[in-house]
Amino acid sequence: MASEEIVELAKRRGFFFGSNGAYGGTAGFYTFGPQGAALKKNVEDAWRDRFTIREGNREIEAPTIMPEPVFEASGHLDTFDDMLVECPECGESHRADHLVEEVTEIEDAEALPGAEVEELIADNDIACPSCGTALAGVTVEDFNLMFATDIGPGDAQPGYLRPETAQGIFVEFPRLKEYARGNLPFGITQIGPAYRNEISPRGGLLRLREFTQAELEQFIDPEEDEPPLDRVRDVEVRLYPATEQQAEDGEYVETTVGEAVDEGIIGSPWVGYYLGVAKRWYDRVGVDLDRFRFRQHLAGERAHYASDCWDAESEVDGDWIEIAGFSYRSDYDLSKHDAYGDDAFTVFKRYDEPKTVERATVDPDMSVLGPEFGGDAAAVAEALETLAERDPDAFDGETVSVEVGDGDDAETHEVDADVANFSVETVTENGEHLTPHVVEPSFGVGRTVQTLLAHAYSEDEVDGEERTFLSLEPEVAPQDAAVFPLVTNDDRLTELADEVAADLREAGLAVAYDDSGSIGRRYRRQDEIGTPFCVTVDRDGVEGDGEDTVTVRERDSAAQVRVPAAELAAELAALRAGGDFDDLVDRYETVETDVETS
Repeated sequence: MASEEIVELAKRRGFFFGSNGAYGGTAGFYTFGPQGAALKKNVEDAWRDRFTIREGNREIEAPTIMPEPVFEASGHLDTFDDMLVECPECGESHRADHLVEEVTEIEDAEALPGAEVEELIADNDIACPSCGTALAGVTVEDFNLMFATDIGPGDAQPGYLRPETAQGIFVEFPRLKEYARGNLPFGITQIGPAYRNEISPRGGLLRLREFTQAELEQFIDPEEDEPPLDRVRDVEVRLYPATEQQAEDGEYVETTVGEAVDEGIIGSPWVGYYLGVAKRWYDRVGVDLDRFRFRQHLAGERAHYASDCWDAESEVDGDWIEIAGFSYRSDYDLSKHDAYGDDAFTVFKRYDEPKTVERATVDPDMSVLGPEFGGDAAAVAEALETLAERDPDAFDGETVSVEVGDGDDAETHEVDADVANFSVETVTENGEHLTPHVVEPSFGVGRTVQTLLAHAYSEDEVDGEERTFLSLEPEVAPQDAAVFPLVTNDDRLTELADEVAADLREAGLAVAYDDSGSIGRRYRRQDEIGTPFCVTVDRDGVEGDGEDTVTVRERDSAAQVRVPAAELAAELAALRAGGDFDDLVDRYETVETDVETS
């Protein structure tokens, strides 16, 4: 959950706040203010750098609204549900599993059947949080989380706002594979909004109705493609496997990615690879790794498409929150869209050498099937073709039985074997059509932002005064630097300060300019939004015949060095790219101050 300190600071300093406040607010929607929008963008850019550019992947941007058949194929219409319990007295709706988690020691009630959640509500005398009415005996229902809409006027086509960015990638696979020249493996990324009609939004940016995802869909040949596991084999990880979660004395497994894959703790080498890449990336952007773990999904909470799934979780204000998921989705998505769609969701895998094989085929006589089966004739012919591939021996008798339709509507038809025209042909094949498997790392951008704020939030004393500051990594901080003229009644200082700020902006750095109040107050304002470096233009830097200099103050230590103004942009850019402030201390004159931190 978001601590009161973080929420208060976020509102006051423009990181994030509830949307539509002038109209009473709308639960589950947040606006990112100037600082938050910049922090969020920097997180997205850092993710894009690591998971798109450095992995050699390509990025797309798909629509956020898609027609209903897409979600019929994906399974979201049938399975994308949360547990809803509605108070019979006040009518408020609540997540039933969350109510159970709040009053019991169960951490993942979402993994339990609805009937068991109903029993837990009754056994623990759980009441409506809004009015206090007992909820025992109230039915727990499945509630589909997708936002429905209409596409077009009149008899509009039904559609939905996408609940994940992934489907926009899967639907476009037939064209995307052409850009990859049909060669596996290849990866497609997307950063953008997704929508879920949450029953009870809560926790600041943790559970929203509109949120941003950063997702990678890695398409692989499961028989041949292996990840570059050696790149991350030695990355140390803290794992919380399902077996440990279910044990009475379950503990974390402290190991390396390589050992976890070798021992089968992580079932997929591809998932293991991305856990290692993600661990390094989280360290890079400033997640406190002492408050970080990878937790394996229990069987009951895995998404319908995932054969195995791990979450990256961070500790925020005493709670563990999911900030990313890593799933091996097998061929579920492409197979479903291949069955429902009008295009081919396979790639052609060419053999090293042509192969001569025997292939069972049928050539149904439609002049017989048409009159006999009417509207079902085409379906019967297709069923005969499928049966020939699956079970050629079925054509040994005088008649062949095929089933047309699904479920209760299925109907069995008898076809004369000679009408099916079954035969076995010898053919030469140059390759085969393969349905790729998918590995998906999916990151919650807003949850990462809230984690970074919580982990960077610090308090100390400077010169005996309490100070609040955000120890954000320079790469993601909303501002790269702030420029201050020490005083405003000296034209030479203000002119140089203006020039310095303009030069830094020209170099692509985000720079604040502040000439209001004491220098201490200006420092505190920048510390509180996480600005890593403050640049002060003072008289000592412009007096004399030498080059103009400025002081550069580092946020966390409050240490200062004097740097030539002409070198400042290059030095700050190097620090933003991961350089060490101690290097400046070694190369430039240290500014002695009376400031002490504790």
